[in-house]
Amino acid sequence: MATAIKTATKLQPLGDRVVVKPTPRDEMTKSGIVLPDTAKEKPQEGEILAVGPGAFDNDGKRVAMDVKVGQKVLYGKYAGTEFKIEDDELLIVSQKDILAIVAD
Repeated sequence: MATAIKTATKLQPLGDRVVVKPTPRDEMTKSGIVLPDTAKEKPQEGEILAVGPGAFDNDGKRVAMDVKVGQKVLYGKYAGTEFKIEDDELLIVSQKDILAIVAD
């Protein structure tokens, strides 16, 4: 995890975008069946590593972000752009694609 946080400091998302580290999916079902990569569902939960400054409204004023670094969130199944930096698989999503904040 230290690598992901180090990586996030190199990234500053623009506008209302956030950098998310997806939560890894289980390798095995509850009954003990090992899942191949092709059978795993795409993650829809992750931790926010970096947050942009917020988008501008029609009057040119910056709109504050509803999320912050460290929060766990749920996002749309096909939302965002996946990329890899230093062996970390990350996702950049728009704030509007974040569906909920997961309470601890």
